[in-house]
Amino acid sequence: MLIDFSVANFRSIKKKQVFSFAAAKGDELGETHTFQSEVAKLPNLLRSAVMYGANASGKSNVLRALGFMNFLVLNSFSALQEGQLIPITPFLFDPESSKAPSEFEITFISDGVRYQYGFAAMQQRIHEEWLIAYPEGKPQRWFERVFNLGTSLYEWQFSRNFIGQKEVIKTATRSNALFLSTAIQLNNDQLKPVFNWFSSKLDVILPGFNINLQFTLDKCATEQGKQGILSFMNAADISIANIKLEKKAFDPGMVPNILAPELRDRLIADMYGKELTSVKFVHDSGAGSGILDLNDESQGTQKLFAFAGPWLDVLARGKVLVVDELDTSLHPLLVRHLVGLFHNPKTNPLNAQLLISTHDTTLLDPATYRRDQVWFTEKDEHGATSLYSLAEFRPRKNEAFERGYLKGRYGALPFIGEFSF
Repeated sequence: MLIDFSVANFRSIKKKQVFSFAAAKGDELGETHTFQSEVAKLPNLLRSAVMYGANASGKSNVLRALGFMNFLVLNSFSALQEGQLIPITPFLFDPESSKAPSEFEITFISDGVRYQYGFAAMQQRIHEEWLIAYPEGKPQRWFERVFNLGTSLYEWQFSRNFIGQKEVIKTATRSNALFLSTAIQLNNDQLKPVFNWFSSKLDVILPGFNINLQFTLDKCATEQGKQGILSFMNAADISIANIKLEKKAFDPGMVPNILAPELRDRLIADMYGKELTSVKFVHDSGAGSGILDLNDESQGTQKLFAFAGPWLDVLARGKVLVVDELDTSLHPLLVRHLVGLFHNPKTNPLNAQLLISTHDTTLLDPATYRRDQVWFTEKDEHGATSLYSLAEFRPRKNEAFERGYLKGRYGALPFIGEFSF
């Protein structure tokens, strides 16, 4: 369960910005849109949230920050070699910020324990890293590392609650790797619930990154799984009678000759001995049935099919799903349907959470979202992103959110100037 996330000095974000899944006061849609966390004395959490803003206002950067944090936790030990730069970009429109570390912190619940984990990083090194655990409701700072610019060495602190070979892990932790990632590689059991939350409970889908079609294909491999995918597609009025998977061995002749020889040879070497799966949809009509390849379907159908596996997996396992620009190629009613699956206790029994960005203002409806589920991004005169919640404006429960937003009541709108030849 995700509670909150903050980021500072990352891309268009200069000052610290905080997103929260904590529910504000108010009982509207409480039974469907909120749930009690596993930890006592914490506020109820939201099942979903949506983010709006003008193009280039920073929506994607907020979500990209969460994706970057997930990437570094999972890959900093194995993907980065000694001396390799960390792929991070600070806020570049300010001389001080451009030379300072970017900072990320996240609070979540894993195996019934609340954790607060964060780090500050620049291209050359991890500047700081810390972990606070609340196993008994009280904070325990298990570890902290801070880079001393004067000595060019790390200063370490460990609490007596931290279990494991501290010195061995410290020695093995490179300057461009996270202590958390290194400790897991050295089989530290105490930190596994933290690492496992990132690896198995957080999915981030950003534009430019293909949705992993293998999730959906794997589900279609069994009859029960295929029926689940069909139900998911047909609930969105796609009207597919059946899904057929055809497998065949890779043939070098499949690679077009127009490619550069070195690229073609590399593709053939990578695919040699592998099996390819083609997807075909069976459609029934009054005149009979027809079969279409997945590539012949609309962009919306292709995207929905790719989403089907991950979406059902997230709901079935109570994960956190982050999707940037969900509405691309999807009808507004279909987007509303996908969001609604998270708000239905029957389809979301394990309290999975969804965070999306979109330009689809039809979702700004009190029947779809509570006031605390709607967030906005806006840039100031210096090009820095601000993130804020609709709840800060204290709108009435049944206020027309969409009309208020489009009239500029909440900001986060593009400024449309005059155009002339």
